[in-house]
Amino acid sequence: MPSISQRGVIMPSSPIRKLVPYSDAAKARGLRVFHLNIGQPDILTPEVALAAVKNANFPIVEYTHSAGMPEYRRKLSKYYAASGIDIKPDEMLVTCGGSEAVLFAFMSCLDPLDEIIVPEPFYANYEAFAASAGACVKPITSTIETGFTLPSIEEFEKVITPKTKAIMICNPNNPTGYLYSEQEFMQLRDLIIKYDLFLIVDEVYREFCYDGAQHFSCMYLKGVDDNVIMIDSVSKRYSECGLRIGLLATKNKAVIASAMKQAQARLCPPTFGQIAAMASLDVPEEYFKAMNEEYRRRRNFLLDGLNKIPGVYSPMPRGAFYTVAKLPIDDSERFCQWLLSEFSYNNQTLMLAPAAGFYSNRLLGRNEVRIAYVLNCDDLAIAIDLLARALKSYPGRTPESGSPLMEHEKRWLQGNK
Repeated sequence: MPSISQRGVIMPSSPIRKLVPYSDAAKARGLRVFHLNIGQPDILTPEVALAAVKNANFPIVEYTHSAGMPEYRRKLSKYYAASGIDIKPDEMLVTCGGSEAVLFAFMSCLDPLDEIIVPEPFYANYEAFAASAGACVKPITSTIETGFTLPSIEEFEKVITPKTKAIMICNPNNPTGYLYSEQEFMQLRDLIIKYDLFLIVDEVYREFCYDGAQHFSCMYLKGVDDNVIMIDSVSKRYSECGLRIGLLATKNKAVIASAMKQAQARLCPPTFGQIAAMASLDVPEEYFKAMNEEYRRRRNFLLDGLNKIPGVYSPMPRGAFYTVAKLPIDDSERFCQWLLSEFSYNNQTLMLAPAAGFYSNRLLGRNEVRIAYVLNCDDLAIAIDLLARALKSYPGRTPESGSPLMEHEKRWLQGNK
């Protein structure tokens, strides 16, 4: 029997989806599973997007431009301009989801054996995309004790080698919910200038910022136009994960030209996805205000409940809709599997994402889980109770205690209930 490629061997499994068979088995046994494992919003997709697809009247569903419909890219250019981001239609490429945008960026910027620095924990598929490009992720670790702030520039410089080609961050961050500041971006700007590196920033959660915090886009950086690549997507913004419409944007003409060749090889992004995404740009600002307030409420409810469970600690995320929680457990993968295969209460259980899968060093995150607060507060209340009960009966519970809430986190919780 012929062997598969080394690329296929080293391609990591998704820590988010690898437990799906256990979830399916739990449901087959009649259990209700509360899904806190995946970033699938339950906010309704805008009606204007659904109507645009329903009302599309094509005699033939033809290929679109490989870079995306020109009218959609022109409309996107106006959308970004409203946030002070200058991106022209020919400086962007519509992709099959944000995932393809990351893959195109990696394939355009990284040669085999090149290195890309990514603060961990990070979205696990970055490692898969790097493997597809034959490149290597070089992690630098941020910690739950510091709230997952950007590691120091000295930590970045320790891992820079002649093979280092790029730095990547997600802002706001998946899986931690950390929101990077303008000051942190200015530090990264100095670093990419010093070492002539690409800076690839995943900004798919840009609308999800809380407590009055403002999102700082990588496209605001001055003097580094040829170094910066922005990744975006409609999946979370408009609750349109299944559309598979993303974006790669950069002023670097060589990167756009390279990505365009890859886009031509896959022909075009989905036609109906682009139609829905283009219509979504007409959604009023009230949609985002209501969505932001709902997620802020869920965040506060979840964090308040989590940090009241003995031995549990989660820092206060200021963006996205995820948090990483430290639990008194021996192994997060074992615990998450146990929840689905052996634990239940009132015919219910919950599904979490083991945080170890978001670290390149799999020895890290063994007592952490990522929780997506994409359920309403009533369901979150049940999920918190299930977690507390599960931790009491889990055979691999450890005596470790959670970290105390920082003072500013206490103030947030008290002032935002």
